[in-house]
Amino acid sequence: MYTGSILVLALSAASIVSAHGKVTVVQGNLGGNGTALGIKGASVATFGKNAATELDTTVFGGNANDPTKDGLGKTAADGAVKTTMLKSAVAQSGNTLPQVSADGTGTITGTWRIVTSDGTANNAQGDLFAVIDSTGTGAYSTGTQLTATSDMVGNGQGNVVQRSFTKIARALGKRATNPFSVKIPAGTTCTGTDATTGMTNFCLMKIANNNGAGPFGGSIAFQVAGAGAAAGNTTTAASTTTAKAATAKGNKAAKRFEA
Repeated sequence: MYTGSILVLALSAASIVSAHGKVTVVQGNLGGNGTALGIKGASVATFGKNAATELDTTVFGGNANDPTKDGLGKTAADGAVKTTMLKSAVAQSGNTLPQVSADGTGTITGTWRIVTSDGTANNAQGDLFAVIDSTGTGAYSTGTQLTATSDMVGNGQGNVVQRSFTKIARALGKRATNPFSVKIPAGTTCTGTDATTGMTNFCLMKIANNNGAGPFGGSIAFQVAGAGAAAGNTTTAASTTTAKAATAKGNKAAKRFEA
């Protein structure tokens, strides 16, 4: 007798995870935490009208199927996203950037939060675009394009029922969160610097979907452990032991993004 209700909820969930969104929290396989540049955390509503939930969602613009456009995009709340926003991102997620292994086994894992009721992921598997900019400036056109692997609903799945269940999703007061993972290639070097935090030797990585109204997503900073990060940063304390300790601290702060 509950078959219909179960089906409705399942379809509703499928529709929600097809929406455009933002990158909230990320971690490196060797420790450390981060948030996307421009993220405001708990000050932005996690449910409600689109105008209230999408304030810190990065809009990159350009070709929806080509994530290599230069620049860090913009948000409704702050306008153009800038590298100086790294200071705020660090303050929210701990003083150690995500640290990844240099030998090709390194990964960045994170959370893609759904913030509105339109858009899709890139394909049937729901994977996202990822591009590494080794200069830490947003020069994605000369970067390395990768894939952010995700289990979220992909292009064309759930969209038929999406609009019908938007109100139900809002009534439940929840937006979907989806984990993703990016494998960092061996030989990746990072040369980014930021005067506001004193950080050096970091890369930026764009994570984005292929929504034609965007694309949407975010840019995060990370470091390759053992590739100059420790020597170049007293602020980030990039040793593996310190990074893992900071991860535990940063994860507590990150919980507010998942409320």
